[in-house]
Amino acid sequence: KTVVILLFIIAVFGFSFFSEWISFEALKENRSDISDFRDENFILSIIVFWLFYFLLIVFSLPGAAVASVSGGFLFGLNLGLIINVTAASTGATVLFILVRYGLKSFKYNQSNDFDNNFAVTIKNGLIQNQISIMLILRLVPLVPFFLANILPALVGVRLVNFMWTTVIGIIPGGIVFTWIGVGVGEIFDRNEYPNIELLFTPAIFGPLLGITALLLIPLILRHFGFLPRTITEQKNEKY
Repeated sequence: KTVVILLFIIAVFGFSFFSEWISFEALKENRSDISDFRDENFILSIIVFWLFYFLLIVFSLPGAAVASVSGGFLFGLNLGLIINVTAASTGATVLFILVRYGLKSFKYNQSNDFDNNFAVTIKNGLIQNQISIMLILRLVPLVPFFLANILPALVGVRLVNFMWTTVIGIIPGGIVFTWIGVGVGEIFDRNEYPNIELLFTPAIFGPLLGITALLLIPLILRHFGFLPRTITEQKNEKY
């Protein structure tokens, strides 16, 4: 379990010492130098930024929203969105694999000794409805990104399902944050800071809740017996 312990230590250390470095204030103060470096080393700046965002996600460091806004500021909406989504989804996948590898001897997932435990109920729900719940975890911005990366690894979500639902699920939020970044220079010129709460405005948060409700309908119908149970549920009942 050394891998998981190291991830935890780095996350705590990063949260304690790097929060001020990865902030809108730091971006505002250094935007000229960052822009000059991008203009002089465009390809290298893409690589450096992608690796920075990737490591930010792998080690669950604070500042993912700042990084997404920075991607839009540096590379525009289209390229910035591609860089943000690929870096975030790749980092999330690597974290998922590391947590699963680090806890591969963890027998809680195979144990039926705690059938009445609420945590096991959540675990079974995640396994039986992997795609729907993973999309919900990604689409609803109230769920911390690191938690949506680690929890599926703990309960046994399939890697392929984790990967594609992560990519699809983070695109809506990625568009919003990258779009904010496109105009962040003007915001800084007014001596203001980006309002990332834009994601929670009715025009954006409403459709996300609507999609979430549609994803919940099959789960509710299956729970009350209006839809056939999944193969996983049938196997669990058999054994």
